Amino acid sequence: MTQNCSTESIAKVVQEYEGVRRKHAIGEMVRALKIDAPHVVASFGEDAAVIEHNGEALLLAADGIWSRLMEADPYWAGYCSVLVNIHDIAAMGGHPIAMVDIFSIAKTTVQEQVVKGMHDASAQFGVPIVGGHLHPDAPYSVIDVSILGSARMDSVIYSHTAQIGDSVIAAIDITGRVHPSCALNWDSVTMKTAAEVRAQISLMEQIGRKHLVTAGKDISNPGIIGTLGMLLEVSGKGAEIDLGLIPKPNLAANDLTFEQWVRMYPGMGFILTANKRHVEELIRLFSSVGMTAHEIGSVNASRELRIRYEGKDTQVFDFIKNGIMHLSKEDVACQGR
Repeated sequence: MTQNCSTESIAKVVQEYEGVRRKHAIGEMVRALKIDAPHVVASFGEDAAVIEHNGEALLLAADGIWSRLMEADPYWAGYCSVLVNIHDIAAMGGHPIAMVDIFSIAKTTVQEQVVKGMHDASAQFGVPIVGGHLHPDAPYSVIDVSILGSARMDSVIYSHTAQIGDSVIAAIDITGRVHPSCALNWDSVTMKTAAEVRAQISLMEQIGRKHLVTAGKDISNPGIIGTLGMLLEVSGKGAEIDLGLIPKPNLAANDLTFEQWVRMYPGMGFILTANKRHVEELIRLFSSVGMTAHEIGSVNASRELRIRYEGKDTQVFDFIKNGIMHLSKEDVACQGR
């Protein structure tokens, strides 16, 4: 952190960040849509729904790309539409199988760049785009992608299963750059080889099979602290973390402030909770694929997220009074997990 930052200023920045605030409407929509389905093990609030099929877990997820990113850089928007979906499957300890897309397009030049970004990410990660739907005459340009993945039923990494006393671990690939077209996107992927990014994705499947974590999420638009908040909210837990322990690149060299970094969407990053005895192995495994993992705090029963730095601490979220997604563990777990 820089000297002019405080826990109060970081808390305020996270609370007011649009990437966090735009999650507030999720809970009401979930309760309007949800129906009983015995084969669905977990759904809303997870990075991917978990559907039991012939003893295997099918993982189903979808993501849309912020219109502002489409306007700033259509190629990067197309690339990210693939990247974020692959992240969702990896965060669940799964193997990504294939994707479909819905593309609404107003300008041919935008279409060409978006498609090129999607193709390049698909080829780099080795996950094909196999179908979808095109609106070639829409009054706006939007790309949405859905992905199918799979995992062993006993290896799925859920968001809502953090346990009191767990260590909180942030794992991020800090070798990258601020993306030229988006100040709050950290690009650690486009300059990497296919082998490098595929190793990072497949590591989460390995972690799931080894049962090294109790819960996990990919770091998404709400940033590092906001993503942890979503995990804690649906787990019905709280946590306290030390801002000084969050993995970060050389901020000055990248013309970044810490307030920007905690709101970043990283090219590759995960928030995990784990039993203390597995922390050292997790740090070693992430290091083996070029990612930096640090233990940044611990889970508790408070149902609030607090941040501390140099002896001062501040509440960021109170999940009883005012959460992020306004979801409970019961909204997420469909079979009483």
